[in-house]
Amino acid sequence: MSASTAVVRRKDKVALTRTERKDLTRSSLLQAALALMGEGRSFTSLGIREIAREAGMVPNAFYRHFRNTDELGLALVEEVGITLRRLLREARQTNAQQTDMVRQSVLVYHQYVVQNRLQFLFISSERGGGSRILRMAIRNDVTHFTNEMAQDFRRLGLYPDMSTTSLQLVCGLIVTSMLAAAPEILDLPPEQPLLEAEMTENFVQQLQIILLGASAWRDKSTRPQG
Repeated sequence: MSASTAVVRRKDKVALTRTERKDLTRSSLLQAALALMGEGRSFTSLGIREIAREAGMVPNAFYRHFRNTDELGLALVEEVGITLRRLLREARQTNAQQTDMVRQSVLVYHQYVVQNRLQFLFISSERGGGSRILRMAIRNDVTHFTNEMAQDFRRLGLYPDMSTTSLQLVCGLIVTSMLAAAPEILDLPPEQPLLEAEMTENFVQQLQIILLGASAWRDKSTRPQG
């Protein structure tokens, strides 16, 4: 290898390392906030200095990635929302029977909640209290979930005679039920396959009841006038 080639490779390595270091620092700050909340702290009680200290860095490093703690919280909400929406959309990209689609979605959701315990403790806590900015962000994410589900239902030909407003109402009920199930999933004792299977089956049945009710629903606009 020539000396000039070695220099170029060394520069590429330095540039790549800087990018990786930036991503790693940001990720470390997010994980530090989650770790502190995992100790029973509320998100609103966290300070920038202690988040930075938990991440093993100085406070100035925090400001290179976030203006304040709310912005960090928004990043946590966005991180969960983007990944989970993609996984659930993939679970619905099948032409399988509706029951299979519901079950697959429940299994995907259950696994994601378990694997991201601290993130969902944060979402569950902030959804009902804490920062108004984060509550609004979570509500916006719920809207995204609802709209994407309604679009997929249209694509799959489910409830073809239902108005968009009513279809979004049905999907909103499903999303709300999923959010409400997260604390129950998190409270489930580890290594309890029978309890996990029972909870999963109950969750599937709850969503099926919503969909069954939707199939019998008649929009006001389609009801005969009398």
